[in-house]
Amino acid sequence: MTNTLIEDLKWRGLAYQLTDETGMVDLLNKDSISLYCGVDPTADSMHIGHIVPLLTLRRFQMHGHRPVLLIGGATGMIGDPSGRSEERQLQTTEQIDLNVQGLQKQMERIFDFNSDNGAILVNNRDWIGSMDVIEFLRDYGKYIGVNYMLAKDTVASRLEGGISFTEFSYMLIQAIDYNHLYNEHQCRIQVGGSDQWGNITTGLEMIRKTHTDETKAFGMTIPLVTKADGTKFGKSASGSVWLDAEKTSPYEFYQFWLNTADADVIRYMKIFTFLTREEIEAFEVTVTEEAHLRKAQKALAEEMTKMIHGEAALENAIRITNALFSGDIKALSANEMKEVFKDVPSIELTKEDKNIVDLIVEGAISSSKRQAREDVTNGAISINGEKITDVGYVISAADRLDDSFAIVRRGKKKYHMVKFV
Repeated sequence: MTNTLIEDLKWRGLAYQLTDETGMVDLLNKDSISLYCGVDPTADSMHIGHIVPLLTLRRFQMHGHRPVLLIGGATGMIGDPSGRSEERQLQTTEQIDLNVQGLQKQMERIFDFNSDNGAILVNNRDWIGSMDVIEFLRDYGKYIGVNYMLAKDTVASRLEGGISFTEFSYMLIQAIDYNHLYNEHQCRIQVGGSDQWGNITTGLEMIRKTHTDETKAFGMTIPLVTKADGTKFGKSASGSVWLDAEKTSPYEFYQFWLNTADADVIRYMKIFTFLTREEIEAFEVTVTEEAHLRKAQKALAEEMTKMIHGEAALENAIRITNALFSGDIKALSANEMKEVFKDVPSIELTKEDKNIVDLIVEGAISSSKRQAREDVTNGAISINGEKITDVGYVISAADRLDDSFAIVRRGKKKYHMVKFV
């Protein structure tokens, strides 16, 4: 027996571990179900590595199932030991609450909350937070053996270096979550990253031991996303690629996907986009036959930026990209220039009128006054997108964007930011 959704997940490389594939396929073929994925609010934004399980849950929703999105207001206060060699630093309740709000907004961009199978958002602090220690130990602790927990990779890998009882208890609390959602929202599948296998199977053990009827609950994990060369995915030159536009601008977000290597782009299309198999296979042909056009990278960047930041942000990102490619940065606003050029070499100069030759020498943009005069005369120097060919030109307040900076370009691609203080 097969299921078109499971087959699609396998084709996309998303079905890594399934606790009982035959039982899961049988369930999905018979019923429209609820299933869940949890995210701990360790920061006020997710980065792109976090969203793979969520996008997988969205695929289930598109096939008629109901996603339950759990934000770990309680588990986030404890810390998941999965994939870590040391204890997490505990966050305050106030910070956790702010983080929960940030994650909720991002989930609302990915999921449909208004249809018949609209997503449900829950916070595990609502049922964990009111539980006293005796209730925790009597009603749940007795069902999961210490030896069972010690055998889990997430705990076993930490025993030599040490693990606190706080983090040791994390899998038990996550098991309570699955049990709660099984009872309250009829969740039958939990989806998570491959590092969550131990937590997911503990949840299934809890459900099995607290129910006398025949249970039909399952777990599914998704493989860790890496680059083709085996290095970590989700980092740009400036760090993690966040969903929050304040942490990673839509332009930077767009550029991250646009710069995907040919060896990775089709795999990322399968994992991250909702393009059909036929569409992705057509792009696969272009990577082989006309790689220089980078059609697949452009489609990937457009799909991801539109999903996370919206159509208007995508259009801006494309406009900025085109302006930089053509060298016509006059089309950009001061804020856009500040955003785009924040990582280029910069210098600080005082706010005073200054001859163009003196400015580019002081800023080490040209190596000497003789070279600077040649660069200006030859049309190699532009200020804020305007070519300057007069060696007598004076940089004044009119050239200072927001009265604080100017963008100097030497040649075709060498940009510098001059900050006026």
